[in-house]
Amino acid sequence: MILFWFGLFILVCGLLLLLYMVREAFLNKVVKHKLFFSDFPESLGEVTIFFISDIHKRTISDQIIDEVMGKADLVIIGGDLTEKGVPFERVKTNIVKLKQVGPVYFVWGNNDYEVDFRKLDAVLLDLGVKVLANTAVTFESTQGEKLCLLGVDDMSQDRDQLDLALSDAEVNSFKIIACHIPAIVKKILPEHEIRLVLSGHTHGGQIHLFGYSPYKRGGIKKLNNTILFISNGYGTTALPLRLGAPAESHLITLQRGTEKLG
Repeated sequence: MILFWFGLFILVCGLLLLLYMVREAFLNKVVKHKLFFSDFPESLGEVTIFFISDIHKRTISDQIIDEVMGKADLVIIGGDLTEKGVPFERVKTNIVKLKQVGPVYFVWGNNDYEVDFRKLDAVLLDLGVKVLANTAVTFESTQGEKLCLLGVDDMSQDRDQLDLALSDAEVNSFKIIACHIPAIVKKILPEHEIRLVLSGHTHGGQIHLFGYSPYKRGGIKKLNNTILFISNGYGTTALPLRLGAPAESHLITLQRGTEKLG
């Protein structure tokens, strides 16, 4: 009898843990951050980015769109918008939703190349998404101060060409870069003057058992050559479960001030 009740207790605990992991995997959480830089162009005031990475199989919730509507100046998709088996209609639905928030910019992730990537590129072009494949786009204030967003292609297939993105960026500008895989920081030198890197890919480890996972949880880290921002991501890979690294998206506000991360 004791073994029966003990076994039942273990079973119930296991089911509750499983339900919790499913809940973490399908959260619609928008994390808000304020990043201050001493050299951020003052005439730009505040620039707010809605950053979402690793969407994979999910359909973006209207709850998220409603929460960030009217609060972001631009949207950046940090790679893995899709993966093998995801219908293109779902991809289109997600893009249409994101376009309600602001102009959309996209960098390639490793799983995006599992699908017909030429068709994906055409879909993005048709829907007015700017694909940043080793290129850059410049935003300029009326006073002539500039912010450059650089995008680097997928590193896992050696498609990344940071030098091309840098050559496409304005020299005297505040530079941020989006690259799916955070290891791009190993190629960034201090003289590149890239102030912020936005990335995903790791899913924050996705499942942490006894505090252990192959990857650390997402977060913001100041390095010698730049500041690295890693998102846990919105979707999952393999199992639709998370533990200790909940699904997330981000509203990131950049502004001038005493440097601090938050």
